[in-house]
Amino acid sequence: MMNNGLGLIDGLLERFGLSEPSRVGYAFSGGGSKGFTHIGALMALEQFGVKPDVMSGVSAGSIAAVLYGAGLSPREIMKCFEESSRFGDFTEWNIPRTGFLKLNRFGKLLESWLPVCNLEDLKIPTVICATDLDRGCSVGWSKGEIVPRVLASCSIPIIFNPQKINGVHYVDGGVLRNLPAWAIRKYCKTLYGLNCSPIRRDYSYRASLIDIMLRTYNLMSKANTLQDLNLCDVVIQQEDSEKFGTFDLKSLQYAVMAGYDTACRVLEKISNIKN
Repeated sequence: MMNNGLGLIDGLLERFGLSEPSRVGYAFSGGGSKGFTHIGALMALEQFGVKPDVMSGVSAGSIAAVLYGAGLSPREIMKCFEESSRFGDFTEWNIPRTGFLKLNRFGKLLESWLPVCNLEDLKIPTVICATDLDRGCSVGWSKGEIVPRVLASCSIPIIFNPQKINGVHYVDGGVLRNLPAWAIRKYCKTLYGLNCSPIRRDYSYRASLIDIMLRTYNLMSKANTLQDLNLCDVVIQQEDSEKFGTFDLKSLQYAVMAGYDTACRVLEKISNIKN
């Protein structure tokens, strides 16, 4: 893999066997527990008969992408999180030299949920995107071990430790590109952008180090989605996602239903236009 997604071409074409963009793609944004809305969106897309040929994901979106790409249904993905509904099930405190928390526990959970170990073994070709902290650029993987790459994609700076893969340090893909449409645009005739985390304008200040860090990160990552939203043919954007906190795992069912309702409205509108 090369930087800025340049190495994705060979890896994905090996799966496709064709270079012409004639496929449907899903690009999943990051957003912490707001990413539960992706599960509902997948339910709606299935209901409307839309199925992806290729997917990309950042942070929470990378989790949705690899689980769905491995063959789990939206309800099965939902069940995984229902069985592990506490934030402590996913993280553990770390001596804060490079991050306050470690994602080792979540890595083990994800490994137990996945029926395969490597990206190239997924049923749907999937690109996991992260930020190369050492070189300062966006990267994407379509090959290699799934779990360490998803953890890299989810590693919000300062909150979580950077992940080291092949001697390079990686952090959350949302630092530079929170909606990874860029990674698969050239392979898609129709690209769906699933943005679970638009910018919140009615923020209430709280004098908390973690809250200020998250707000700053969220502003940065959400502002950089515009260029990728413009690459999408269809955008499913969860405008009310700020009802769910970044680490609010208890909002699972409500978030899933919100994602389903939002996606249905978008897809119904498209269906009516076509008819």
